[in-house]
Amino acid sequence: MTSFTLPALTIAPGQVVRGQGVLAQIGDSIARLGVRPLIVASDRTWSLIEPICRQSLADLAIATATYKPDCSEAALAKLHQAVQRHQADVIIGVGGGKALDTAKLLADQTRLPMVTAPTSAATCAAWTALSNVYSDQGAFLYDVGLARCPDLLILDYGLIATAPRRTLAAGIGDAIAKWYEASVSSGASEQTLIIAAVQQARVLRDILFQKAQTALAEPGGAAWREVVDASVLLAGVIGGLGGAQCRTVAAHAVHNGLTHLLASHGSLHGEKVAFGILVQLRLEEMGLGNQLAAAARQQLLQFYGQIGLPKTLEDLGLGEISLIALKQAAEISCQTGSDIHRLPFSVTPEQLMAAMVSTTAPTSVSRPSSTSFSQTEVTDSSVEEVQP
Repeated sequence: MTSFTLPALTIAPGQVVRGQGVLAQIGDSIARLGVRPLIVASDRTWSLIEPICRQSLADLAIATATYKPDCSEAALAKLHQAVQRHQADVIIGVGGGKALDTAKLLADQTRLPMVTAPTSAATCAAWTALSNVYSDQGAFLYDVGLARCPDLLILDYGLIATAPRRTLAAGIGDAIAKWYEASVSSGASEQTLIIAAVQQARVLRDILFQKAQTALAEPGGAAWREVVDASVLLAGVIGGLGGAQCRTVAAHAVHNGLTHLLASHGSLHGEKVAFGILVQLRLEEMGLGNQLAAAARQQLLQFYGQIGLPKTLEDLGLGEISLIALKQAAEISCQTGSDIHRLPFSVTPEQLMAAMVSTTAPTSVSRPSSTSFSQTEVTDSSVEEVQP
C-alpha cells in the first residue's frame, strides 16, 4: 500500500477557554495533556500567577523556568535542560509575546503538548503556530513555523486586565496591521482560505476603529473584552487561515530592523509594527503616487493620536538616532528574503529611510522620478479609507 502524508493546516488551537478567572479553573483541561507541566514565564509573571497555579494545578507536578535573556537560541538550550530535569510532559507558556513564542518553540522542538496563557492582549502569539527568535540582545533574527497551534489557549480576562493600558494599545497596532499587510501580499489571491483571511482582516480593522477608544477608556468593560478578543483571537484566526503568505509585509519588516537598535527596546512589538504601517503607506504614497495610501496614512495618524500609538521615530524613543544607525536598521529591513519585498515595487534602504523620517509629512501624491520604484499599481485596496 502506498503511504503519503496529507498537508496539515495550522489554523487554530485545539481548544480555547476564555472568561473571567478561568486560569484558576483549568487544572482538568491541562491534566488531559500531561501531569508534569513545565511553566515557562518571567520571574515577574510567575510571582503574579503562582498562587493561582498552585491551586488550579495542585494535583500536578509543576516546575517553572524562565526564558532569560530573550526568546533566543541560548535561552532555548537552557529550557531543553529544564524539560529533561523535570521530565516534563506538557509545556505551559504564560506571559507576553516573547514568553509565549519561547514556550511554543520549546514544545515544538521537544514534541510535547502546548498551553498558552497570555498576560496581555499585546499580540496574537497565544494563538499562532509561529515563533520569533531574537538574539540575546533582543534583535530579531528569524521566525519559525511550528507544526501546530497550541493544544490549549487560556484567555483569562482577569489576568489580562492586570496589564498596563499601553499593552492593549500595542496589541491594537499589531492587529490592525493584518489588513494593511495581508491585503497587499494576498489581496489578489484566488484561494478560498486566503480570501477569507483578507476579508477577516478588513473586519478586524473596522472593529478596532470602532471600539478601540472605548475599550481603552473602560478597562474590563464590554468593548474592552471585544477588543481583547479581536487582538488575540481574531488576529490569530487571520494568520491561521492565511498562513505565511498572508502574514507580513513592510510593517513587520520595519519592526524587525528597528529591533537591532538598542534604543528601540523601550517600545513594544506592536508599537514598532504600528509605526511600520505608516512607513509602508508612506512608501506606497512615494513609490506609486497612491492617493488612497496617502489618505489612509492621514486616517491612521488621527487614530494613533486618539489611542496613543507612535507616529514618528521620536515617539519610539529614536529622536536622537544617528543616520548611521538608522541606515543599519533600514538595511536589515531590506535584506534579501525580507517581507518588505512583498510590496509591488522595489525598495532600497535609502528610500525606506526617507519614509521612516516622513511618516507625518503632509499628503503628497506626486510620483518620484526614481526608477527604483516599479510602475506597477497596487490593485487591492489595502488603503481603503474607512471612518473610525
